[in-house]
Amino acid sequence: MNIIAAQRLFFSSIGLQYRTTMFKTIWFLNRLLHRNSGVSKHRGVVRLWSNAAEGAVAPPADCSITAEQAIRCWAQHFTLHGISEPLLSSQYIISHVLGEKTLACVQRKRLRDTLTDRERERVWELCSKRLTRMPVQYVIEEWDFRDLTLKMRPPVFIPRPETEELLSLVLEDSRLIQGESHRTDLRCLEVGCGSGAISLSLLHSIPQLRVFALDQSQTAVCLTMENANRLGLQDRLEVHLLDVIKDADVILSKCNPVDFLISNPPYLLSQDMKTLQTEILKFEDHSALDGGLDGLSVIRPILALSSKLLTPRGVAKPVLCKVILFHARKMTYSITISPNG
Repeated sequence: MNIIAAQRLFFSSIGLQYRTTMFKTIWFLNRLLHRNSGVSKHRGVVRLWSNAAEGAVAPPADCSITAEQAIRCWAQHFTLHGISEPLLSSQYIISHVLGEKTLACVQRKRLRDTLTDRERERVWELCSKRLTRMPVQYVIEEWDFRDLTLKMRPPVFIPRPETEELLSLVLEDSRLIQGESHRTDLRCLEVGCGSGAISLSLLHSIPQLRVFALDQSQTAVCLTMENANRLGLQDRLEVHLLDVIKDADVILSKCNPVDFLISNPPYLLSQDMKTLQTEILKFEDHSALDGGLDGLSVIRPILALSSKLLTPRGVAKPVLCKVILFHARKMTYSITISPNG
């Protein structure tokens, strides 16, 4: 798998007090390695500390360590540094290095085998990134969403488990529309596609669907197309670099009427952004989270578009359609709107 572009040097601007703390924790990690694998403590400490000062926590020279031992060592090291979900972080990273998605997928014997030099170096490289508070999804460069494995890349927004609830609502509506209108084709607009998680999951689940997706981030647009190509879903997907706030007229000119308008929009009040975890503030795209002074700066233009782009549900039903906007605090706005305003 491709390696994420090298991060700026670790500890390059850390003060003496933090360096002293780091030396103590590296010494602790080395003690664990020494106890578990017989590494020379003196040589290991020197190697770890010198590399930490240069920008990464490198494995001690001539270190023999099993996957199980590495998981324990790094989990404790993450704990010392206040990394969230330390054990899960260690397990995901080391499972990834061993070619599996989760620890449960790794054969028991493989966990007890000594890591190869390349595996050990890779574990230390990725775990060092996690020490910078980089989310695990960015560290291992992929994540599962429903039935799909998607490539992940900072700062593109990482899909949350709660977003899967949104997919269930749309799938339910798609069945209703097809049943009522006997149509064999459906169209969807997604505002803010990010990694493509929502659009690609819908395309994967609904063979008759075509999706028009947009995002204001070039990185997100490229990542969505990359994931679509990897999954073979690119033929039913259009992705455009457009801002729903600034480019409403362009969207209306390019996008045909749709049966669904779907979005997981920014919803946080600007004043609340500073309360987010370090992992989010440091690495994820703030524009995917910041909803302005009242949290509705992106939702308003989405609703304005909906009345102009949504198609009727069917001739036997009132000319009404539904826009589903998912609020990440587990609140769902289900708003019924007339296509004519």
